[in-house]
Amino acid sequence: MVGSDENSQGVARPSILRGVMGNNRRALSTINGNIVEAPQYPCKLRKKNGVTDKNVDGDTNPIHRPITRKYAAQVVGKPQQRTFEVTKPVVETAPNGNELEGAIIIDAEDYKATSDYVVPMSVQHTEAMMEEIARMDEEIEMEEIEKTLIVDIDSADKKNILAAVEYIDDIQAYYKKIESSACAPLNYMEQQFDINERMRAILIDWLIEVHYKFELMEETLYLTVNLIDRFLAVQPVVRKKLQLVGVTALFLACKYEEVSVPVVQDLILISDKAYTGIEVLEMEKLMINTLQFKLSVPTTYVFMKRFLKAAQSDKKVELLSFFMTELCLVEYETLRFPPSMLAAAAIFTAQCTLGVAKEWTKTSEKYSNYTRDQLLECSKLMVNFHQKAATGRLTAVHRKYSISKYGFVAKLFSPASFLLEASFIST
Repeated sequence: MVGSDENSQGVARPSILRGVMGNNRRALSTINGNIVEAPQYPCKLRKKNGVTDKNVDGDTNPIHRPITRKYAAQVVGKPQQRTFEVTKPVVETAPNGNELEGAIIIDAEDYKATSDYVVPMSVQHTEAMMEEIARMDEEIEMEEIEKTLIVDIDSADKKNILAAVEYIDDIQAYYKKIESSACAPLNYMEQQFDINERMRAILIDWLIEVHYKFELMEETLYLTVNLIDRFLAVQPVVRKKLQLVGVTALFLACKYEEVSVPVVQDLILISDKAYTGIEVLEMEKLMINTLQFKLSVPTTYVFMKRFLKAAQSDKKVELLSFFMTELCLVEYETLRFPPSMLAAAAIFTAQCTLGVAKEWTKTSEKYSNYTRDQLLECSKLMVNFHQKAATGRLTAVHRKYSISKYGFVAKLFSPASFLLEASFIST
């Protein structure tokens, strides 16, 4: 039986295992084998005279170092580091130091364009995040630019108690909310068996003249027309009583808006004594009960004052805007537009007529909640009304705004016919 090397005195043993007990030899050989097979990630550092193999700590390759217990314990205790290679691309240069033409330089984008390149998921996620951040930055920048274009129209009235700056936005929001319920439906004339749209237009054209002769407030006229339409929407009326409905509606509106109210006898005289005082009072009772005493409604006039302030309009724009809205009072087809849209469209049409502006400003858009495109349909109707305002039998509005009190706006300014052109609508 052959004895072990440890018992053989004549056998030469490696110096690295000299003095080692037999039962520890397996552990040392295992450590030695692992180190030899898996060196500690040497890196190649390019030198002028060649390439030298060194580990990260600056020691020579552990393959050529004798393995001792102490060194083995250090190797096992150290975390392994990844191998990396630091090299510089070799670029051919001319004797003057400049790079030679024709040197091959691979761009990163060209490399990505190859079919073998696959974008890692982490890179895709990062690029998507960067694009989203850039988009959000653009939106924030646009919002800041728009804010700079919007003027605070109430800043000058903060010390004016009557302006109610703290509540004006809430008031306007409430008016906008209830305006649809405070208007008559568009097709209410279908329920009337003895009157039609033409008779309504004649009545309102006559009431505009009566309103002017009595020197009443502007809001009284708008409330009068609102009461007439709402009453006719639910109550059938014969044509003989239609003028009585108009006179009574004017009487109610005066009681609500005016400081000095015309007496019943004045209304009888203005209607050429077609009705008696008792008939006026009976119609007043019927109308107020039919409307359930709801006289506090937002009319076009309420929105006009606010939108004119937002548009920073001068006196000419204001007078021409009211001229447009009164033309709409006569026309039955304008009932399909809410009062706020009629007000905004009248101001926009007046600005275009006067050449002040052809765009609806950001400030006007904010306070009216209408864009230019939303107003174009209504504005085109107003232009058509303006074109035929001086012709026909119903010319009370044109004659009213052709005097000095109203700045001769009906005579001095031609209709904004360019609003009807397709080229303007598409811009």
